[in-house]
Amino acid sequence: MYKNDKVIRRYSESFKLKILDELTAGKLNKYQLGKAYGIAPSTINEWIKKYNRKDLMNTRVTVKTKDEITRIKQLQKEIEQLKKLLLKKIWMLLLMIHT
Repeated sequence: MYKNDKVIRRYSESFKLKILDELTAGKLNKYQLGKAYGIAPSTINEWIKKYNRKDLMNTRVTVKTKDEITRIKQLQKEIEQLKKLLLKKIWMLLLMIHT
């Protein structure tokens, strides 16, 4: 082999999907999976884009304080209340249109 020769690795579709499944499970992040399988995290990012799995681009959110946890719970509750209010308003509009 010469100094500038590169080894080109080809991965099967099933292997790529297995990595994405493991990432979806959330036990390991891209960097940990990359280290475990000898794959660069950028390669995993390419597979995420290839298989249109944008939900995996940023898989972890770190919450560090009780204030943040409390705020997240408040926001989730507010979202649910707003959804209910929106549905109620839509229902009222539909009733007005049909009467």
